[in-house]
Amino acid sequence: MPAKKTQDAIALLTADHRKVEALFEKYESARAKKADIAKQICMELTIHTMIEEEIFYPACREGGADSDIMNEANVEHDGAKTLIAELENGSPDDEFYDAKVKVLSEEIKHHVKEEEKRGGIFTEARKAGLDLDALGEQLAARKEELMAQFEEKGLPAPITLTMKAPPLEQRASA
Repeated sequence: MPAKKTQDAIALLTADHRKVEALFEKYESARAKKADIAKQICMELTIHTMIEEEIFYPACREGGADSDIMNEANVEHDGAKTLIAELENGSPDDEFYDAKVKVLSEEIKHHVKEEEKRGGIFTEARKAGLDLDALGEQLAARKEELMAQFEEKGLPAPITLTMKAPPLEQRASA
């Protein structure tokens, strides 16, 4: 039996983008099981950000990708991680839960557009001549490993690369 051909890195990451976009659409139209859909969104995004930060982004930086673009991507990831943590610690019954999912969706749409546009991170990766097939294999293997780990133990607390806000306080509702 021939070995299964893995996707190159950009195809794999793009497929992740489409999957999460579909999950956000599913959440928007859902009347029930919103918590399950949100949990799946959080899982997919957590794994996606981890494989990008551990494997893809360092390779892009080493290949000479524009550091401003890469820095923005890391900050966007950290913003998403904050909302993911809020969703993971909340429930659809919470007052701002749906709003948090909506804002996360909008942040991810922006981030995806930045990665996929002409002159974005994916263009930079191609321009750098990265071995996208080898990176795709690494990303797929790590993604599989993280999926198994998180399905068993749940999502870890997010680790931000660019943000370290002091403890936040919440104002009482008026």
